Amino acid sequence: MGRWPKPPEGSWTEHYPELGTGPVSFRDSISKEFYDLEREAIFKRAWLNVARVEEVPEPGSYATKEIEVAAASVLLVRGEDKRIHAFYNICRHMGNQLMWNDFPDREVSGRCDQLTCRRCGWSWSLDGSLAHIPDATTGPAFAPADYALSPVACDIWNGFVFINFDPQPKQGLRDFLGPMITALDDYPFDKLTERYEWVAHNNSNWKIFADAFQEYYHVPSLHSQQVPPAVRVPNAEFECGHFQIDGPHRLVSTAGTRRWLLPPEYMYPIELATHSGLVGPWHTPDLGPLPPGLNPGGIEPWGISNFQIFPNTEILIYGGWYLLYRYWPTSYNTHRFEAYTFFHPARTVRERVEHEVASVVLKEFALQDAGMLGGTQVALETDIVDDYPLSDQEVLVRHLHKVTVDWVTEYRQESATAGVRA
Repeated sequence: MGRWPKPPEGSWTEHYPELGTGPVSFRDSISKEFYDLEREAIFKRAWLNVARVEEVPEPGSYATKEIEVAAASVLLVRGEDKRIHAFYNICRHMGNQLMWNDFPDREVSGRCDQLTCRRCGWSWSLDGSLAHIPDATTGPAFAPADYALSPVACDIWNGFVFINFDPQPKQGLRDFLGPMITALDDYPFDKLTERYEWVAHNNSNWKIFADAFQEYYHVPSLHSQQVPPAVRVPNAEFECGHFQIDGPHRLVSTAGTRRWLLPPEYMYPIELATHSGLVGPWHTPDLGPLPPGLNPGGIEPWGISNFQIFPNTEILIYGGWYLLYRYWPTSYNTHRFEAYTFFHPARTVRERVEHEVASVVLKEFALQDAGMLGGTQVALETDIVDDYPLSDQEVLVRHLHKVTVDWVTEYRQESATAGVRA
């Protein structure tokens, strides 16, 4: 691994004194009561990434998204105006789920000219306005505009589709993302459209898995088969080169190098055969100039930058390709982990194989982390210990849990104030 300059003064933790330096509590990850507050304070008020624009590519394209933490099914539709609209996936006539196939809790996608309820036949235009009622003359008179589909706030940043369940979000999407995330405005996500995905249902609080990708302190111990030999040795000082915090969002960058620079005995045979693996294809197409916000710490040699968008989205960029992670809570101690790899569309059969190999090796790497989650959750829920010391390399773990508690505290204060006024 390469070396990099330390911060000019002190440690990373000391650069963010509001986070403190003492032991932290993980009680926010074992409490059903706290989880119920998270649902209202965070997941019903923050901007949530739910899709990429390529999932609804043309007018009439639609896709549903099941957001358990908000108890909502959301319908994304590309309208005739070529904009993406979001609605609650509910028929305004009798409350049936509007777009679904055999199982109402499973996501579906497709294309249509109108959004039609299979139960009653009511139809809506792609902009959500009521378009047709079967045998409308037999019912009471009403204004069709009063029975449009119920909208969900929706906006797009760099091809990422975000929704917000707050009817009047406190911030627009761009203001919510802030300058650290929007420094990726010029990154060519639109060129990386070949996608692979997997889902894991995990027995842990959503934050516990997010913690695993905020630090690399654990790498020498947990990922000993897949990392360079230098960092397999205890106390080898495997460190991240840059941490950054902007509002509720976080960034961690590491130094790195292509796998082909490692000795062959430290690679899987499939990596040697395909020239692809843990850090992706060894050779990727030239994407043109990359934005300086991609590596704000100026690490050389730069390897990965992980942009963590609060609350539950991570974009891990490797230069010529990227990963997208989402953590969707399903209860106080379970969550659904969605992982996607995005590459430039393969131009040859060999490139397609390289992409598939990289996706499989990365899946194994991520599931090594996932394999620890059940044990962590069970131990935390004993609630015997509640003061956990964190290293300087785990500063972002401090931040995620602090921000989560801050949002819940603010929500409770606002709710109490509103109750007094009422």
